[in-house]
Amino acid sequence: MPQGSLRRFPLGGVILAFLAGLLLAGLLNLPGFSAAQQQDTRYAAGGTPPPAAAIGSLQGLSEAFASVAETVKPSVVFIKSGKRSDQDQRNMPRPQLPPGFEEFMPRLPQMQPPEFQEAAGSGFIVSRDGYILTNDHVVNGSDVVTVRLLDRREFKAKVIGTDPGTDLAVIKIDATGLSPAPLGDSDAARVGEWVLAVGNPLGENLTFTVTSGIISAKGRTLALPNVSDRSIQDFIQTDAAINPGNSGGPLVSTGGRVLGVNSAIASRTGFYSGYGFAIPINLARQVMDQIIAHGEVRRSVLGIAVRNASANDAAYVGLPDIRGVLVEDFGTESSAAKQAGLEPGDIIITVDGKPVEYVGQLQQRIAFRKPGETVKVEVARKGGVRKTYNVRLQALPGATAVAGRSGGTGGKADEAGAAVGRLGVTVAPVTRDDVARYELTEEQRGLLVTGVTAGGPSWGELVDAGRGGPDIILEVEGKPVKAVGQLAEAVKGMKPGEIVSLRVYNAQAKNRRVERIRLGE
Repeated sequence: MPQGSLRRFPLGGVILAFLAGLLLAGLLNLPGFSAAQQQDTRYAAGGTPPPAAAIGSLQGLSEAFASVAETVKPSVVFIKSGKRSDQDQRNMPRPQLPPGFEEFMPRLPQMQPPEFQEAAGSGFIVSRDGYILTNDHVVNGSDVVTVRLLDRREFKAKVIGTDPGTDLAVIKIDATGLSPAPLGDSDAARVGEWVLAVGNPLGENLTFTVTSGIISAKGRTLALPNVSDRSIQDFIQTDAAINPGNSGGPLVSTGGRVLGVNSAIASRTGFYSGYGFAIPINLARQVMDQIIAHGEVRRSVLGIAVRNASANDAAYVGLPDIRGVLVEDFGTESSAAKQAGLEPGDIIITVDGKPVEYVGQLQQRIAFRKPGETVKVEVARKGGVRKTYNVRLQALPGATAVAGRSGGTGGKADEAGAAVGRLGVTVAPVTRDDVARYELTEEQRGLLVTGVTAGGPSWGELVDAGRGGPDIILEVEGKPVKAVGQLAEAVKGMKPGEIVSLRVYNAQAKNRRVERIRLGE
């Protein structure tokens, strides 16, 4: 058909054709819509919307997060700290090549530390008169500390005091219109609760960042740099994203209250990989109050070396579950705990009637009491014996032993040892050479552990010289042992599966402890 034919088709004919088509469709009962129209209708009608209750819950959680972020962010601060390099380090002479080597080696540029080293972190306001809580590692040793608020105002800050033992510090600014963050109760916080982390990850470009997650665990201890015998660790673990620069910022509940001070991450790369850690606010509050009141932290001690009780420890003293803190040794002869009547091997289960589950909890029950105060310490002993002692606390001395073990490198094992198969160890009497090598006193002489059977009863509990020792077994069930036969005789009458209590001295770490070993066949 010529192209113009369509334009010339009479209008009346078009109408008649349309009506005829409708009549035919009705007679044949054909569908009244095209396939495309049917498809659209099917998609529109086939979906089931989410239940209103579910939508409401998600919207409620979203609204809670937004409200908390809006409320807490004005309390968070961005901290910049700076330290001047030592003049002597900056003026160190350029290393010189040996004469005649200059033409073979390129002349390297002189490497000098910068005159002013800067770092950044976070913190949060705790009072309207300008006190700010942050981490010790954010400000300690700094010559200049600057604080920036959410509204972009900046102030020079004064470091009021620091406590490396808990990695906490308090600084202060002179400012008005501040918004303190409300503090919560970290003891009441539960694993699985939603939390928000607020801070300044990676410095200037990501300030006042908010991330979300849950509380993943409580009561964590970490092998952090600069951990000392004064360290108290009781970290809250969270999967809320925390990165360098978040240090000192708050970990906040959905109720808008601070539960912890973000402090560390577990990562092989140095960046967030799912594990962040915060200091519980109940611990931080005690440190903060002492720093504000005294400019320092004053602590009390029981005068004991301790570790968390093991399954064997709990079974040995008849505890129905694995909890408590094992007394390994006393710091000095004048130890408050020793004078009160506690013994090595005791498991501390309560202080003033409050349960003690692990070392960090015991430290917090004791450390922030006043020296001279008396506390009631309940211990568990062999056979289900329970005793309570009144211990008069002592002030923390310059250094004291605390929980944990430190390893070292050892010498060669004594090949003349005799096997004690039920313990899974090889031992030998201490020789004159051992006494001289390890500077042993009379009280530190017993049976030298020269080998530990891999996978045996003592594997992971006792160590020889090649694995952080040697350990020296001093007592078995409270009786001194200095001859191989005495050790073998001490366990001879015991049945497989029974637990034997050993007093042990580590010649490298130079500390005493108690080990409970479940005997093998």
